[in-house]
Amino acid sequence: MKKNMTKKRCSFCGLTEDDVDMMIVGIDACICPDCVERVHEAISDAMLYQKPGVPSKKGKSKAKLPKPEEIKTFLDQYVIGQENAKKYLSVAVYNHYKRIEQNASNVDDVEIEKSNIIMVGETGTGKTLLARTIAKMLNVPFTIVDATVLTEAGYVGEDVESILSRLLQSADYNVQSAEKGIVFIDEIDKIARKGDNPSITRDVSGEGVQQGLLKLLEGSLVNVPPRGGRKHPEQPFIEVNTKDILFICGGAFNDIDKIISRRLNSQSMGYKAVKEKENFDKENILQYLIPSDLKNFGLIPEIIGRLPVSTYLLPLDRTALYRILTEPKNAIVKQYVRLFDMDGIKLEFEGPVLDYIVDKAIEFKLGARGLRSIFETVMVDAMYESPSRKHKEMYITLQYAKDRVEKLTRLFVA
Repeated sequence: MKKNMTKKRCSFCGLTEDDVDMMIVGIDACICPDCVERVHEAISDAMLYQKPGVPSKKGKSKAKLPKPEEIKTFLDQYVIGQENAKKYLSVAVYNHYKRIEQNASNVDDVEIEKSNIIMVGETGTGKTLLARTIAKMLNVPFTIVDATVLTEAGYVGEDVESILSRLLQSADYNVQSAEKGIVFIDEIDKIARKGDNPSITRDVSGEGVQQGLLKLLEGSLVNVPPRGGRKHPEQPFIEVNTKDILFICGGAFNDIDKIISRRLNSQSMGYKAVKEKENFDKENILQYLIPSDLKNFGLIPEIIGRLPVSTYLLPLDRTALYRILTEPKNAIVKQYVRLFDMDGIKLEFEGPVLDYIVDKAIEFKLGARGLRSIFETVMVDAMYESPSRKHKEMYITLQYAKDRVEKLTRLFVA
């Protein structure tokens, strides 16, 4: 009997040390592993619903809003080329956050509407990098969402509200901070309407998703499941106002150049029209993009109206790809030099190596992303062997680069 009285007992559930695998002992209390887990879940849930305005490292914003020229200058340090896109993006972002300040001060009755942005350009031209760099400069919550996984509510996939769940996570669940964040919706072209006419039947991953996005883009109160609505249906919702959230949409819009060309050709009739037609830049046809082209591609008019700022990104030529390798603050060459430097190794390249990598990126038609893939192929053996050896220098020759890239190419061809 005396032995039973000395047994350690959980102060929360009452189980004894015989009933559990282990018992955590404090000064005047004990707790079992099951209760530890329940306490952890309770604390986590409480932190999800902290009051708006609680300071957060990710939620801090700069006191002074940078001017459009300052924003573009910052973008120039990280993004090569794309002058038109950077200018449009700088102005739109500046006006958006200026609008938030104006609404907060309630100067007059003029209410400025939100200017969401849509960027059209081939893969690897810098759409995601532009959005990420803007968020980095402004130090606001930022998230990237892939539109291809979104479906209508009730179908397999993710609901549109999951976009805001990720923004909340980026803001450490500080609702006030999240409501001034930036959301980049990638692959927006993948939810285009599948047919030319409005669908009578369900288009669960196309027009249906566009309809669901309307309330988010325009600005409304949305009940957001913080952990995603599919796996945790019992959780309470967090109310988020999307009025001051800036949405930047991007997509490759494959073959939209054919829609633009068709429109330009249909307008070309008569001698004068033929003369004007000769002035079209056929290499950079995206510069003639207008909202009706997006409608003909498959975006519904309502969503185009909620993305009033449209811009384009031109394909990267050889000069731009070479500059991407070497010039930006986070240039690929600088990244690898730093990686080797961390092991005390000085990395150098033979002059023609970088030209060869650029030529291969153009051949594979992968844009700036192709540069990183080819660079990784060239450097993987060196990165594997050099840390274990005592060499203090690594010199990459053109023949060394060719051997590794051609070996990979032969594998794909085979």
